[in-house]
Amino acid sequence: MSEIIAERSGNILSIQLNRPTKKNAMTSSMYIMMAEFLEDAAKDDEIRVALWHAAGDSFCAGNDLEDFMKNPPAAGESPQSRLIHTLINFEKPLVAAVQGAAIGGGTTMLTHCDFVYAGESAKFQLPFVNLALVPEFGSSYLLPLRFGYMRAAELILLGQPFGALRAAEFGLVTSVVPDQKLLSTATETAQILAEKPAGAVQACKRLMKGAFREQLEQAVKLENQVFAERVRSDEAKEAFRAFFAKRKPEYHPQ
Repeated sequence: MSEIIAERSGNILSIQLNRPTKKNAMTSSMYIMMAEFLEDAAKDDEIRVALWHAAGDSFCAGNDLEDFMKNPPAAGESPQSRLIHTLINFEKPLVAAVQGAAIGGGTTMLTHCDFVYAGESAKFQLPFVNLALVPEFGSSYLLPLRFGYMRAAELILLGQPFGALRAAEFGLVTSVVPDQKLLSTATETAQILAEKPAGAVQACKRLMKGAFREQLEQAVKLENQVFAERVRSDEAKEAFRAFFAKRKPEYHPQ
């Protein structure tokens, strides 16, 4: 069965991450598939809204680390960078429903959504620094812009998990709802958006995001360069060795 399932219902494209036994951790092929679905939706005038959700008890645990180590992203084009640019340039509304774990990219990808509904079970984390890496998906720019520097520093530099209510307080999610109502709530918003005049909806989104799109693109370019350097650093190699060995990493002065 496909690791990502796309189904169309009226004017709504539903995209489901479908790797529940791996907490929907993203592989290179999943990044490509996700980008392709959104690129096709962007060109299809009949699709007015994309609804993003996940199978199982987790939304997305970020990168599949085994796949990630086999295919570490380079500074140029990569499956991850393709999805990043697709999300930045997606002009139709994107609604997400988040349950359980949303780790790393599972959190940073949400910064490009227009509506994010979190179930009460949702747990977020930006553990990049714990792996000797830096954030991606433009989050090093978007989080300080959205939350303010101090809150962004708390999430990025400490790398600790935080719950759905904290995410709502910070402005990462639209609202927190009971888990059993999560998908129905997100679907209701998608249906409301699908009934609005599509041209006006997209024009509003372009205006709201256009003011900082150029800066975001530059931030993503720099992130990709630094991320590619960090993933090949001695610190990152030790962090990943420790992760797979289930031990505490030992860092030495540079």
